[in-house]
Amino acid sequence: MRQSLFCIGILVAFILVGCRGGGVAVTSLKVEMQENPQGVSVLTPRFSWQITSVNPGLVQQSYWIQVARSAEDLQQGKELVFDSKEVQSDQSVLVPYSGEPLQSKGVYYWRVKVITNQGATDWSDVKHWSMAFLNDSDWKASWIGEDSISNPNETDQGNTRLAARYLRKSFENKAAVKRAVLYISGLGSYEAYLNGKRVAEDVFAPMPSWYPNRVYYNVYDVTSLLQEGTNTVGVKLGNGRYFGMRQSETMMFGLPRLLAQLEIEYTDGSAEVVVSDKSWKVTSRGPIVANNEFDGEEYDARLELPGWESANYDDSNWKEADIMTAPAGKLTAQPNPNIQVQDEVSPVKITKRADGTYILDMGQNMVGWLKINNLTGKKDQPVRFRFAEILNPDSSLYLANIRSALVTDVYTPAKDGEFSWEPSFVYHGFRYVEISGLDFQPELTAFTGRVIYDKMETTGQFETSNQIINQVFKNAFWGIRGNYRGMPTDCPQRDERQGWLGDRATGCFGEAFVLDNASLYSKWMQDIEDSQSPEGSISDVSPRYWTIYNDDVTWPAAYFYGMKMLWKQYGDTNPIVKHYASMKRYLEHIQQVSMKDYILTKDTYGDWCMPPESQQLIHSQDPARKTDGAILSTTMYYSLLNLMTEFAEISGNKGDIPGYKDLASKIKEAYNTRFFNKDSALYGNNTVTANILSLQLGMVPEGYEAKVFDNIVKKTEVDFGGHVSTGVLGIQQLMRGLTQYGNVDLAYKIATNETYPSWGHMVKNGATTIWELWNGETADPAMNSGNHVMLLGDLLIWYYEDLAGIKCAPGSVAYKKLLMEPKFPQGLTHVKAAYKSAYGEIRSEWSKEGDIFSWDITIPGNTSALVRLPKELNLASPNQQGVRKVTENETMIEIELGSGTYHLSNSK
Repeated sequence: MRQSLFCIGILVAFILVGCRGGGVAVTSLKVEMQENPQGVSVLTPRFSWQITSVNPGLVQQSYWIQVARSAEDLQQGKELVFDSKEVQSDQSVLVPYSGEPLQSKGVYYWRVKVITNQGATDWSDVKHWSMAFLNDSDWKASWIGEDSISNPNETDQGNTRLAARYLRKSFENKAAVKRAVLYISGLGSYEAYLNGKRVAEDVFAPMPSWYPNRVYYNVYDVTSLLQEGTNTVGVKLGNGRYFGMRQSETMMFGLPRLLAQLEIEYTDGSAEVVVSDKSWKVTSRGPIVANNEFDGEEYDARLELPGWESANYDDSNWKEADIMTAPAGKLTAQPNPNIQVQDEVSPVKITKRADGTYILDMGQNMVGWLKINNLTGKKDQPVRFRFAEILNPDSSLYLANIRSALVTDVYTPAKDGEFSWEPSFVYHGFRYVEISGLDFQPELTAFTGRVIYDKMETTGQFETSNQIINQVFKNAFWGIRGNYRGMPTDCPQRDERQGWLGDRATGCFGEAFVLDNASLYSKWMQDIEDSQSPEGSISDVSPRYWTIYNDDVTWPAAYFYGMKMLWKQYGDTNPIVKHYASMKRYLEHIQQVSMKDYILTKDTYGDWCMPPESQQLIHSQDPARKTDGAILSTTMYYSLLNLMTEFAEISGNKGDIPGYKDLASKIKEAYNTRFFNKDSALYGNNTVTANILSLQLGMVPEGYEAKVFDNIVKKTEVDFGGHVSTGVLGIQQLMRGLTQYGNVDLAYKIATNETYPSWGHMVKNGATTIWELWNGETADPAMNSGNHVMLLGDLLIWYYEDLAGIKCAPGSVAYKKLLMEPKFPQGLTHVKAAYKSAYGEIRSEWSKEGDIFSWDITIPGNTSALVRLPKELNLASPNQQGVRKVTENETMIEIELGSGTYHLSNSK
């Protein structure tokens, strides 16, 4: 007898957390995807919220938003600047403001009430946001700094070296303070203080940009930091990406400089503005005698300036600040949060070497810096900390892959005794630290690893019954966040650390399951346009600190795919509208310089980092392993035309659609004429990459899909023993392609292999992040970073969509509707995953051992899901609350579910 899914005794639970009083509630209110943001510059901010209920099937039917200039007015429902009244709509993500024009520097308070199929909510808690400067004339401040290189050993040539600048300004409060806001930009990076207290926990602010086009500033409410009488603003300026780490045309923009404007409103109605100008004092003779993100930070405690950021400090020996030339770029309120310390790592081991140095093992390849806690030092005896990812066989640091970066921090004590310290303007990618300058072995408690990346929420959890998959996921998590530095970077440890586009074309989608990267990627899309040439070329590195206009397709494709990710994952179409003209200009330029007879001829990188025939090589020398560059460029360009067809619809450029479709059709015909062998159903020289890209990107002629797929499977199984044979491009489509066409077992084998080349091979060789190369432990050190994410490809997407079954349904965005169709590869018995979507947390946990199957699902409020499971699981058609529809055929059962938590099982 077939066992019933919802027979008597089977648990059917409906749980949704966060409701008030057992009813329906509104939670997680955000403006522009941030909670209570400061310094919003868009004129029509967008509101998002989530709704919860203890009962299943929750659907929003209408909403009512109110906005006022004070919390009191809002709560009383008077003097409203926006009152939507009741709007019949189920939209609860990115609802645009449409009230009175918003005022520069204004503060606004908002709330929302929702009417659902289960009743109305109360008014939500009151949230707020503030506006940035909306007019250039709002700026009264001047750029200031120290306009000279005057300290010993400083240089702006070669490996640059420059001391930090310290700036301060005292002023008197005139009355009781109602509100005080600091508008500030410090290039390259700054730390701001008010009366001796840090204004924020942000580090490396503001975020990097292509400074000739755009310079970001930050906004902080500092009301609580002001005091009666004398107040002092203090700012520490580091070099960052403005006074570049290496002297070059696109990495050196000038000496550090500060722009600051403190606006104070008093309770008596008066106001005051404190601005950066010549009345400020400056010195570069402080303790940070050098700071360079590649080379390290040097701190001389003998030069400390005790109390320099406080009101009672004597700055008579400091200089009058110099007025500095304003950067060329447009001064813009930063749209995304800054970097912060968001985790800590405790070291696991310290070892003394024969040369008297000590090797500290953090136990994890991490990105950030080393904090020193009560370490004993000697007066005038520098203590040096040098950083690396791995060790040589003799236990010394392996520095060959660091290239020219010095990666050394130095602290010089001012006296004998204990000291505590952490740097301000450098970061390192490291697991091991070589410590010299000590004559004793320190305790592990003297050190803490401080982990930094852009402030964002961790949104994903994932674990399975397979430990290789679990460790690879953990490694991916550490690698992704370690390469978020105001832009997605390639690596965090050597003399590079750049925003390479090719690493992220598909990777950005997988990253979005793990971390809330919407604001970061939206900002990076602007960096890419700012770095675009007037002709339309997109720099393969953006911001273009390395300007690389190759006019290829495969790397710039990340610009388009990033737009798609923001739209599909978060429901945000604004970047598409904003950058549509830029994307179109690029496509037209490429047609002019690279297209011949509808084939895209230019390619620079090939299928980058595909596994070579020898583990000592970086790149393969075997022509049979290499994919024709024209295949790579043409397939990717074809996919971009298809994306632009969708983008044209979204952005109101429907007139462009026929042109895109016509060109795509001609490219597909020309491509198959040139590269497709119909007799053997293979592309080019039959590499997996050539075939999988053609298949997944829609180039294969109708009716040949199965034959092309058979070639992919045969090539993988026979020629490569069930291992990956692709590089950065092929790996973007491999795991989903294998699964989509019915061979999830082969995908699972690739995912769990422990021999070269594989992700498991990295794990078995001690990796705690993702390597740059499949053979990173043996290849030439010129390119074997231990912390890259480009080889992840679509692996994380496959984890969530195919193993866990957390997938956005076709035609839906932001997981408004889910398609939950998990796959069950042989040997995998358990998957547990969670993802915090824009609507709330989605959970999926299944177990399958023998004939016994169970699955727990959580679907957020105001969303739904279509569940698909094989008929062979013997699940009966359910008829329970929250179930909207059940359909069965010979092979599949489909269940349409509303929000709620469900337990599905074939066991009594």
